[in-house]
Amino acid sequence: MFDERSPIYVQIAEQIKNDIVNGILLEDEQVMSTNQYAAFYRINPATAAKAFQQLVDDGVLYKRRGIGMFVSRTAREELRSARRDRFFADVVDPMIAAAQAIGVPLDEVVRRVESSRRHPAVPAAGAALTPTSGTHATAEKASR
Repeated sequence: MFDERSPIYVQIAEQIKNDIVNGILLEDEQVMSTNQYAAFYRINPATAAKAFQQLVDDGVLYKRRGIGMFVSRTAREELRSARRDRFFADVVDPMIAAAQAIGVPLDEVVRRVESSRRHPAVPAAGAALTPTSGTHATAEKASR
């Protein structure tokens, strides 16, 4: 589940954010405790706690003393908004600049995008598909 590209606590936080964005974890839904998370994934509880604290600091999760941690009511929309901004900055803006650099008119780019909505492109051979796992949410619900 975890890879070597980034610290495990960062990967945990990203997985939880993905599950919120994709509607697997809903607002005000309780998430697994740090100890449950650590036991399920066989990681150090301090690592899980660091991920959860980052999410609390970012306003994605909130604590109910003595009860646990829950998804913030605004988490999904705030995460989606941030990802939309990042999408335009990382994907769309460079695409427009590249198109302009080679003389492709913007209306042609728009036509191509609209055409792809009607006829989705098939991933190139060898392209990696990375579905959201939702594993921790599923494990949490299964353990109830």
